[in-house]
Amino acid sequence: MTPVAIIAKAKEMGLDIIGITDHNSTLQAREIRRVGALAGVAVLCGAEITTREEVHILAFVDTDDSLDRLQEWLTSNLIVVPNNPDIFGYQLVVNHNEDVIYQEDNLLIGAIDKSIEEVEEFVHSLGGIFIPAHIDKQQNSVISQLGFLPTHLNVDALELSSRTNIEDFKKRNSYLAKNTFIQSSDAHYVDEIGKVYTELNTNGTTFEHIKSAINRNE
Repeated sequence: MTPVAIIAKAKEMGLDIIGITDHNSTLQAREIRRVGALAGVAVLCGAEITTREEVHILAFVDTDDSLDRLQEWLTSNLIVVPNNPDIFGYQLVVNHNEDVIYQEDNLLIGAIDKSIEEVEEFVHSLGGIFIPAHIDKQQNSVISQLGFLPTHLNVDALELSSRTNIEDFKKRNSYLAKNTFIQSSDAHYVDEIGKVYTELNTNGTTFEHIKSAINRNE
């Protein structure tokens, strides 16, 4: 999953916008955004954050400064467990030439020592987008971990996995129906990119255009 390969597949699939959310890390996202800009693919940069409750959250931010602040916050709050490459693989950051420019030695698939409320507050303090991930799944979703979506949580949208029909889910969970729903590929391999996507009614592909369309439920 190199920057060039990701953007090439996004172009092949006709995607105008993609989101990059590695587990508890933003370090690869910026290079993918650079490659995407050259190819005409807008890239939302962020991370898939695992909260203290083991809930997965998609967090997106706009500027380089906010991305730096998010990364610093994740690094300082990550529960430190050394990565074992023989089990989990190497955690690498590569550039557009596929050169390795960084290797993360701490395991990134664990949790950070922050609650879901603290993650929401921090992401929104950066002007970011806060989306509980794959809420229909039986593990690492807000519903699987907490049993419900807290009413005081300020969510920008809710994500469903590719296997779930949005309208059917709304009917079965009517208390959530007023929220904006998105679906994304959650791709871990290049061939999975674009297997499912969300259409947004927007006049542009900037962060603010995308955030506005999500908040308008369009």
